[in-house]
Amino acid sequence: MDKKQFVDEVRSIAEGYFERGEFFCSEAVVKTINDVLDKPFDENVTKLASGFPVGIGKSGCVCGAISGGVMALGMVYGREHGQAMQEKMFPMSADLHDHIKGIYKSTCCRVMTRNFEFASPERKAHCIKITGEVAAYIAEKLYDEKVINK
Repeated sequence: MDKKQFVDEVRSIAEGYFERGEFFCSEAVVKTINDVLDKPFDENVTKLASGFPVGIGKSGCVCGAISGGVMALGMVYGREHGQAMQEKMFPMSADLHDHIKGIYKSTCCRVMTRNFEFASPERKAHCIKITGEVAAYIAEKLYDEKVINK
């Protein structure tokens, strides 16, 4: 599978989880990337992302998809107790932040969704698109880094 096909498939999987109501933004990203990495973490890792949707527990702060994305990057670049910080963790996280901010002009959920009624299908579609963008961005970076060989 070439890179574009792979990235498009990852985007579609993450978006599908959210669209079908199986997961919210952060959960969909974590689940998708864990699966793409051949499950280095138990299925229950998705639970760790459950507090981030709608800008951290509906507070409207940092976009849940971005939070889930940073968690997903930690699956690869995170550390265990006693280990030094991997040099790529911070720049990869910052690059994700900057990528989404470049597209949506913010990383704050309430700002990114301010033009939509919360319960509207338009807001949900907007958030599904952001979720897919985060998952796709991470998949592309991991593909380029040769972490994923598809």
